[in-house]
Amino acid sequence: MPTTVTNEVITMPEPSNQKPSPADSTSAGPGHRSPQRASATENPAPVEKQPEAPSTEVFAVYGVEPEIQAYAMAKYSRSSLSMKESLREISSQKAEKFLNTFYFQYGHRSIADLAHIALAVERLSILAAIELADEQRWDGQERSTRYQDFKKSGYYIPDFGSTSPANNEARQLYCDTLDFLFAEYQALSAHMTQHLINITPKPAEMKQETYERTLKARAFDITRYLLPLATNTSLGEIVNARTLETQVAHLLSHTHKEVRVLGESLKKAATSAAYNVNAESLKKLVDDIRAVNPELGARAEQELLHEVRVAPTLVKYADPNPYEMETRRELRQAATELMKSESVAPSKAIVDLLDEEPLEVEIATTLLYEHCHHSYRQVRQALQVSGERYRREIIDLGLRHRGKHDEMLRGFRAGQQFRFDILMDTGGFRDMHRHRRCIQVMQPFTTQHGHEMLLDVEDAGMRLRYDAAMRRVQAAIEKLAARNAPEAEENSQYAIPLAYRKRALFKMDFAEVVYISELRTTPAGHVSYRNVAYAMYEAVARKYPALAKYFRVHDVTAPVDLLQR
Repeated sequence: MPTTVTNEVITMPEPSNQKPSPADSTSAGPGHRSPQRASATENPAPVEKQPEAPSTEVFAVYGVEPEIQAYAMAKYSRSSLSMKESLREISSQKAEKFLNTFYFQYGHRSIADLAHIALAVERLSILAAIELADEQRWDGQERSTRYQDFKKSGYYIPDFGSTSPANNEARQLYCDTLDFLFAEYQALSAHMTQHLINITPKPAEMKQETYERTLKARAFDITRYLLPLATNTSLGEIVNARTLETQVAHLLSHTHKEVRVLGESLKKAATSAAYNVNAESLKKLVDDIRAVNPELGARAEQELLHEVRVAPTLVKYADPNPYEMETRRELRQAATELMKSESVAPSKAIVDLLDEEPLEVEIATTLLYEHCHHSYRQVRQALQVSGERYRREIIDLGLRHRGKHDEMLRGFRAGQQFRFDILMDTGGFRDMHRHRRCIQVMQPFTTQHGHEMLLDVEDAGMRLRYDAAMRRVQAAIEKLAARNAPEAEENSQYAIPLAYRKRALFKMDFAEVVYISELRTTPAGHVSYRNVAYAMYEAVARKYPALAKYFRVHDVTAPVDLLQR
């Protein structure tokens, strides 16, 4: 990181001695008019009042590199130049100099909020995609398991080490397990599509293509449960440079090698030449210009085909975060020690609305919750038995390694009125994971909580085959996790199908509870998250009966028209 950077002097425009013209004196608009004096001897005739043009100018900016755009916007606080004047003045070298000074040396991190970057991330596992999207300030879209057939997607194969007999055996078991899952996915998709066609008459007014496409989507909703976390997917994200810097540092600090490599790839994409969608057509134009005038063609090439790097300055220092890594190691050890004599209790409900408690209790419990598979109530009970002093030691562990510029861990985002400990299938969790206005604390992926089995599978006569597939896969996962090899447990998680349940703690305000309950109970949604969202509503209604009438939820027990999307 730079230690000495010459400050850029931003000069203010000199005050003008020119008198304002009549047009200037009346152009300020409502609330910003300059007073006009009338001569004492003048008695002007009344004039018809003309409508005033708005003084506020609003325009979109297009074709500016993200860091230059951030610099131009940041200059509003340090210069009286207009946006157009700032953009004409700035070069990429000048922007880098400014950002090195104010962003890295002075710590004005809000400047990076103004540089928005679009990134495409293709052929990553669903597991890595969940980790990539685990950012509140993130905007993006991923391939949908509802609308797309994933049978040809392929899957991620983690590093099983050198080609020793034991490693080769583990790699073969892993690949055999995933090949089996994809074969079952393909077979069940075909079977469920035909089953839904058999039980759902086509309306006369509906096109055959639309009818089949709609029922295939319903079938994919069911068969996605067989897709493993290793399944290849793709996503696009639009983030500001500040979020990207935080995201990259988090990914570089992750427990899974694939996710760490993904962090490096994001960093490289932001600091290297970006893909120019118009490059081919612009190159043809440059060639045409060069054919007429070589000198003009060279100028056109320099202007039109120069490389653009979206964040060459703002992301270049994103590195693994020691605070996150060291704290994770110590909290994981503390959680293991605290809960070693406690088996994971079977859950009686998919949604548990937690009781109010002292803030210290909430923080300490949340910090440990992330590093085990026990329910929130089990962790809290163990902490209460351990006493106040031990709880404060846990909080101290969460802050001991915090550096000067580190944000507190997510576990410290405490005090929300509504806190739900949710146990649901991983496929449905991916949909719930999109809600950004709440705090989400995820537990690791596991098979310990069992898997979901939809009634549709049973109705189609596929329950025995489905359950047998899950048992076979779970046995393989447990065998892979038990290996004495680096990241053995992490690598085994890629074989976990989306049907298996995982825990996550959701903290939110009342408005967000209403929003999730209303949106996620609509008949077009997947039955898994519909049930979770309705259970959230029911839990709030029991605790706060007077507020129940403000929820506009859909009854999840009502029959669903399979042709309505």
